[in-house]
Order: sequence, then C-alpha cells, then structure tokens
Amino acid sequence: MSEKIIKYIGTPLEIIQEKPEMVVKWPRTLMHMHTYGKLSKFFQELKKGKLFATYCSNQDCEEKRLWLPPRADCPDCNQPTSWIEVPNPVVGKIYTFTKVEYPGEGIELEYPYFQIDVDLGPQFATIFKGYLLYGKPHIGMKVVAGFRIYNPTNTILDIFWVPKK
Repeated sequence: MSEKIIKYIGTPLEIIQEKPEMVVKWPRTLMHMHTYGKLSKFFQELKKGKLFATYCSNQDCEEKRLWLPPRADCPDCNQPTSWIEVPNPVVGKIYTFTKVEYPGEGIELEYPYFQIDVDLGPQFATIFKGYLLYGKPHIGMKVVAGFRIYNPTNTILDIFWVPKK
C-alpha cells in the first residue's frame, strides 16, 4: 500500500476507574478528570473492536432508529436508552468530509487528515463523525470501521474508517 496512513501521535488516556463507569485522566492545560458516565460502555467496547449504539426502549416513543454516537437518554422522549451491538463489519458511506490542515489544540492525530461524516443507513437516526485512516475520500465512498485495539487511546479516536475494498 503506497498511501500514507494517518498515525495517532498523542498519549493514550490513563484509566482511573473501570466500574461502575469508566473515568479517564484527560490532561490539558489543567488536569481534568472526565467521566464517560452512562456512555462508558461505548468506549470500553471500542477497545475490544466492537461498536455499540443505543436505542429508545420506550414503546411509546416514535423514534425507533439507533443513536450513534450513543445517547444515555432518548433525545425525543427523555427516557433511558438501551445498548445494541452493531454487527461487524461496520460499513457505511461518506456523507461529507473536510480536509483538516491544522486541527488546533487537543487533537492528537497527525495532520493533514480527512474528517469524515459516515452514513450508516436508514436504521440510524444520526450521521457518525470520524476520520479516514488513509486514502482520499469522496462523497458516497464506502468505508469500513476499524478499531484501535492495540494501544487504545480511550477516546473516540479508537474508531477510524478505511476505504472498503
């Protein structure tokens, strides 16, 4: 493969606590202890190469599609959501994209890189944002989710997208 692969250049976040919710040490100009709270499962499963979405289990709610990124509570009826694993391989298509020339403070990817919005299909109520590991994107391009299971970052950067072959 002759295409440049985008590398993670940061330092993985240190896990302070796994249960009942995942808490990570998130260093910035001042130290901030950040809890993923009810969304801990999402980040814990990314490290295992699994993608989890949420759905509203309230039978009276009109929204029956999946939320990804997940929501702790349904945005439509404010009731707690339930988890469901998205089967692998996770395939979507690029809805839109932008080339990031200078990401600014706190983004720990080598740049330039392509930030992409991925349409995972009509069963999802949302468009998923991520980055293309390598290649040049185009709207409608099919992509497959990949996971940083070795040396995970404990952030959203543990999921990336590659062109579907």
